[in-house]
Amino acid sequence: QVQLVESGGGLVQAGGSLRLSCAVSGRTFSNYGMGWFRQAEGKEREFVSGMRRGGYIYYGDSVKGRFTISGDSAKNTVYLQMNSLKPEDTAVYYCAATVRNDLTYDRYQYNYWGQGTQVTVTS
Repeated sequence: QVQLVESGGGLVQAGGSLRLSCAVSGRTFSNYGMGWFRQAEGKEREFVSGMRRGGYIYYGDSVKGRFTISGDSAKNTVYLQMNSLKPEDTAVYYCAATVRNDLTYDRYQYNYWGQGTQVTVTS
């Protein structure tokens, strides 16, 4: 019903910035809660940021003040702007969608997932 495709990952130096994109097809993202997760090598998948239907935005503690989630309805795309990147931000980043409209921090609350995009931050 919903397809998600992430892009924008790459290799950056510590202190640099990247903007990830999540292209949504099948449905408009405004009908879903949207989220970003990340998974580092050997680690559990971690909540990064969420955006409820209606636009309420929330973040995981590790990225507050550095990352920003946003959406462009005309392009049906959700973004994650990442600033002041640190080596510990290195992970595969995933876009996800949920039919829920409460605060959703758990990966198992999301119905749809993209394939992920690799972000590597060097010292």
